Amino acid sequence: MLKVDDILVSDQVITEKFICDLSKCKGACCVEGESGAPLEEDELKALEKVYPKVKPYLTDEGIKAIEAQGFYLKDDDDEWVTPLMWPGGPCAYTVFENGIALCGIEKAYRDKKIKFYKPISCHLYPIRVLKTKSGDALNYHEWEVCSPACKLGKKEKVRVYEFLKTALTRKYGEAWYNKLIKTAQEYLQTLTKK
Repeated sequence: MLKVDDILVSDQVITEKFICDLSKCKGACCVEGESGAPLEEDELKALEKVYPKVKPYLTDEGIKAIEAQGFYLKDDDDEWVTPLMWPGGPCAYTVFENGIALCGIEKAYRDKKIKFYKPISCHLYPIRVLKTKSGDALNYHEWEVCSPACKLGKKEKVRVYEFLKTALTRKYGEAWYNKLIKTAQEYLQTLTKK
């Protein structure tokens, strides 16, 4: 782990290469998994606020799930998450276009209907944030459904932290991201010297 201010960053965030390849994975991260997208406390009210403008983008199944379960709920780990359309199914905010799962919240944002982009956990993926007593720890989450993203990242020579520049800046600010770049460059230089 590397330290940037009070945030720990897994070396895999620096070394691994990654670019989402929706044409290959079909947005599987919105569809597969045991629970919905992790949510931060301040995102709970944001979801409630934007729902009326996001609702027209959603599927009937998604709307039914949200209206039955709520805008968010606690999962088995007692963490706030988005609801699923059905157990083990897609996130209730997922929409489908040409066989690809997309985020209904993000679609409303891109259409300038709302100012909330989407949950930061989705924006940061494949980074997962672990809250610790001393600060956040950023871990790279490896998942078979993302193997096309790893291949594309290697082809284009784009590292995880570079691919996630916008998301990391949204979460931690531009000054922090610039420190991350410097830390990454120094770390990568030490690897080439070995």
